[in-house]
Amino acid sequence: MTTTSERVAGSRARQASHRVSQSVFDGSRLRVVLLVDVYDGAQQQFLEAYEQLCNQVASVPGHVSDQLCQSIENPSQWLITSEWESAPPFLAWVNSEEHVEMVEPLHSCVRDTRSLRFHVVRETGGPATGADRTERRLQSSPRIGDGVIRHALTFTVKPGSEEIVAKILADYASPEPQVDDTTRLCRTSLFMHGNRVVRAIEVRGDLLSALRHVSRQPEVRAVEEAINPHLEQDRDLNDPESARVFFTRAALPAVHHVTAERQDAQAERYALYYPTRPDRGMKLAELLARQDEAAADDPRSPVLRSTIFQRDDCVVRLIDVRGGLEAADPGHALGLSDPGQVAELTTLEDDAAGASASKDGRLARFLERARMDLVTDRRSPDA
Repeated sequence: MTTTSERVAGSRARQASHRVSQSVFDGSRLRVVLLVDVYDGAQQQFLEAYEQLCNQVASVPGHVSDQLCQSIENPSQWLITSEWESAPPFLAWVNSEEHVEMVEPLHSCVRDTRSLRFHVVRETGGPATGADRTERRLQSSPRIGDGVIRHALTFTVKPGSEEIVAKILADYASPEPQVDDTTRLCRTSLFMHGNRVVRAIEVRGDLLSALRHVSRQPEVRAVEEAINPHLEQDRDLNDPESARVFFTRAALPAVHHVTAERQDAQAERYALYYPTRPDRGMKLAELLARQDEAAADDPRSPVLRSTIFQRDDCVVRLIDVRGGLEAADPGHALGLSDPGQVAELTTLEDDAAGASASKDGRLARFLERARMDLVTDRRSPDA
């Protein structure tokens, strides 16, 4: 019997839909670039911390190689590049608790960092074709995006505080959307599922500049301080290291985005939370991505836009639905039409009695269990 995991793995060679503007699932090699600004006088300390990190990362599955470079103009500026077999193993490592602990020695000697991630499209030796491309694992064609960067944060609050937190997160003044001449906040969508909060943002321009801009806004700072007592993970926003660790763990990267050619200005936005079985998060995200690619080509599908966010065993799917979720086919809306796939990869079905229901009944129940409660959905003018 072929499992869902095997079916997903075997699909990686398939040509991705041209409607996919972002995906980590095409099997291409990944180049990661980390720009580092080291405190004056801490260069040797930084080098020693890097060598320790390098020895540890060498054994991480999917890691190919890395280089450390120092600027010939400014000795405080360093560049770390690494190559990975593909994006999923890198994301699994960089989003793990092991990585959080592994890089901790670097932060005492680093003033600032910036991480950039690229699929390898071409390389010296000319364009790869046929078997050569498969061997070299190059991205088959460039992605055509819409100029919008999508990112999310997720965290949990103490049970019993959900209503208080929802009110705090809903009742605040929107920050100034214009960050600088090239960056603008477009949309912020905030949802809750039980005691889990998910905040998804859309930015045109530079994501890091936008995040820093938002964190400095008085109205946003007041909201963050107000929810502090209700968080399950303690944090002190006045302590840079405490704040860094919190937001590192809260980061929920977008791993796939697809937009159908048919659009509807009245489409409604929803978020679905898929509690996955241990070590199944990436597999589930990939399966949802393949299903959403197919849906983008299906005129019957009410899902007009989908963004999948994934970190470890947390998978969230943000969808824009024509006609509303209640009127949608549950399989199309859920992104999974086979109850067996749902049972294999998630814990949405946690009672034996549900397994005896009809297929449509089971899918409808899964959809209801996955649906997140909308707290606020804000668009900036001219977004």
